[in-house]
Amino acid sequence: MKEIVKSSRAPPPIGPYSQAVADTGLLFMSGQVGRKHDVATLEEGVTAQTRQAIRNLQAVLAERDLSLADVVKTTVFLADMEDFGAMNGVYMEMFGEDAAPARSTVEVSRLPLDALVEIDAIAVLLQ
Repeated sequence: MKEIVKSSRAPPPIGPYSQAVADTGLLFMSGQVGRKHDVATLEEGVTAQTRQAIRNLQAVLAERDLSLADVVKTTVFLADMEDFGAMNGVYMEMFGEDAAPARSTVEVSRLPLDALVEIDAIAVLLQ
C-alpha cells in the first residue's frame, strides 16, 4: 500500500510531488537540493550543497527510522561535471566508501532553484 512520507526537517516540495513514497518494502525519495528546510536560499558551493542535500535525505529517512545505511541506490544530478570531485568527496564522507549504495551521476543543463547538485535515493524498508 502506497504511503506518503514527509519530514518537517527537509525542505517542502516546490511542486506537485511528495518528499518520499513508501511501497512494496522500498522508500523512493524525491531529489533533494542543498537547501535547509527553514531557509529559502541554497547553501554556497557544491560541497555545502551536497552535504545539505544528503542531510535532507537523512531527515526523510529518519521519518521511517532509517539511515543512509539503508539506501541502496542514488542518482546524483550535477549542473557541471567539473564539480564531480567535490561532490564525490562529501558523498564518500557521508555514505562511507565500503557501504556506499549503487549510484548514477549525470550532468544536467539546469536544476531547480539553479542548484549545483540534486540527489534522489531509494532505500530498503524491510531488512
